[in-house]
Amino acid sequence: MSRKRISAPALAAAGQSPLTALSGVGPAVAAKLTERGLGTLQDLWLHLPRSYEDRTCITPLALLRNGMSAQVEGQVVAVERSFRGRPMLKVAIEDDSGGPLVLRFFHFRAAQVAQFAHGVRVRVFGTAKLGPTGLEIVHPSYRVLALGEEPGLGQTLDPVYPLVDGVGPATVRKLVGQALDRLPAEAELDIVPPAWLAQLGLPSLRSALLTVHRPEADTDLAALAAGRHPAIARLAIEELLAHHLSLRRQRIALQQHAAPALDGSGDGVARLLAALPFQLTGAQQRVFAQIADDLARPQPMLRLVQGDVGSGKTVVAALAAMLAVQAGFQVALAAPTELLAEQHLHNLRGWLEPLGVSVCWLAGKVTGKARAATLAAIADGSAQVVVGTHALMQDSVVFHDLALAIVDEQHRFGVHQRLALRDKGARPGSVPHQLVMTATPIPRTLAMSEYADLDVSAIDELPPGRTPVQTIVLSNSRRDELVERIRHACAQGRQAYWVCTLIEENEELQASAAESIHAQLAASLPELQVALVHGRMKPADKQAAMATFKAGDTHLLVATTVIEVGVDVPNASLMVIENAERLGLAQLHQLRGRVGRGSAASSCVLFYQGPLSMMAKSRLATMRDTHDGFVIAEKDLELRGPGELLGTRQTGVALFRIADLARDAHLLPAVHELAERLLQGHPALVERVISRWIGSAVRYAAA
Repeated sequence: MSRKRISAPALAAAGQSPLTALSGVGPAVAAKLTERGLGTLQDLWLHLPRSYEDRTCITPLALLRNGMSAQVEGQVVAVERSFRGRPMLKVAIEDDSGGPLVLRFFHFRAAQVAQFAHGVRVRVFGTAKLGPTGLEIVHPSYRVLALGEEPGLGQTLDPVYPLVDGVGPATVRKLVGQALDRLPAEAELDIVPPAWLAQLGLPSLRSALLTVHRPEADTDLAALAAGRHPAIARLAIEELLAHHLSLRRQRIALQQHAAPALDGSGDGVARLLAALPFQLTGAQQRVFAQIADDLARPQPMLRLVQGDVGSGKTVVAALAAMLAVQAGFQVALAAPTELLAEQHLHNLRGWLEPLGVSVCWLAGKVTGKARAATLAAIADGSAQVVVGTHALMQDSVVFHDLALAIVDEQHRFGVHQRLALRDKGARPGSVPHQLVMTATPIPRTLAMSEYADLDVSAIDELPPGRTPVQTIVLSNSRRDELVERIRHACAQGRQAYWVCTLIEENEELQASAAESIHAQLAASLPELQVALVHGRMKPADKQAAMATFKAGDTHLLVATTVIEVGVDVPNASLMVIENAERLGLAQLHQLRGRVGRGSAASSCVLFYQGPLSMMAKSRLATMRDTHDGFVIAEKDLELRGPGELLGTRQTGVALFRIADLARDAHLLPAVHELAERLLQGHPALVERVISRWIGSAVRYAAA
């Protein structure tokens, strides 16, 4: 008899069925599951176990070892209740191979005690630990067996699922089991043609799900746990494919719009290049050529320029801005902090205003008549280049003719803010070009996945004359030595930073605060001018302290990580980072980039409070061993994961349910190939793949 094939809409409905369709899911349980992100059958299919329990065999007690998880069976030979201090129930069991094994309970009822009569057989599962009198299992799962009862053994390993608040583990396991029983057949469940996946050595989706949820006893659990098993790879590759296709779809949609073609006619760029006090590096020339080629097209540019600290991204942005200005359009440059925005303002005014280009400033502290005048200049077009912070995205800011939106350190902006800036230049059927810059090098893995909608350029060459920064890892027990080193460096005319991770003392975190460190250093170094900068200072006071340091009137600047980006003081040759073990690699690398900007030999001291975790040791070792921002970024991705690295909550970058970008990097070439084949030959399947993994969630890929 032929089997009726389920249509794609019917299949989608099967996966999207609410969990109330399952036995035992009323409104209260459904609400708890929804809070955990479990609302449909498909959500339960993709709610993977965090570990497994092997109940497919009985382990003799004589073979049980400390730390071993196993199922055992034995007869009760002793029961002891204790109420001294904490109530406790101890049950000793033995089998033909030996014993005893103690079952220890701290929470128990009288009815439980009655179950454990002398001679009763029990089947027990748990992890054996060495106790005061031998091996014991604390709060095992168990079953009292009736006389003559011989229950069968499990055919597959039992899954242990991540906890769901308010829903017991047994209930979650039962519900996932019900959901799996409703899995469609392979032909209906697979969206990507099975032959393509077979070429990659991957199973069908149905087989992969059943393997992960109900593995056979001989399944390689280590491979499952590490994500190396073909079943995990099958799930991960489709999830990565869905996200890649979503970004590609956004890119295709954006390309349907028009954008002003900035063809480069005019001598503005040549005049700017001639006026610069330095020559562009080969990398800067290459990246600007790519940008100029993009801007000359009547479709919107969407390009990411990444470059290590000090690689010279701002001058490339200035050249791009000149292309727009000489064509009669406006440019907006947004930076996440006033400090960084003002650094850009200073550079752009120095380069562009002598050439007759109007550069204006808009930030939260621009108020009253000054703000009104700036808004009017933006609206009538007399403000040709507008530099600012989040204030640029406000509704009151109306551009006359915005053609290029530049966003620096884009991962620090919210998605809606970036969209708001782009929309400032939107006209019917037309949007401005977008240039995104970051000094946080993006690992190739992330660039291939989360930035699949952007063209990516890398300024991978530092300007000549930069000296390598020596990185030293030092215990805070050697603080006195470090203070003397600062005294010596400043006596030779150099300047130094001392970066703290907190503003006020916090004993729990054992981190030294900027205010107390400032007081200590000022007392220890009375012959030096020691200044303080942190985020809670009034902007005017903060800017004054920075200006004094930049002018060379301050020897030592004690600061929080507010100086992470945008500070350029070539004479500063020593950086001390207090509690370096608390910072991520990207942040440490950014801070280190504040020194080594001049010709003097520079040092960065990573000052740590022991004992160090394994992750902290790995981070500090990486910083000591390499200055390559891309190597550091790859290590940061490996240690922290993409969500934290990209600032997921701010960017709209989706967290993956199953895929792990660091672990699954080797799958990305196959993902790209599958995407091309689907887009070219099976466009109808694209939407189904995206819908399965992303649903109706909006991806702000064009932001």
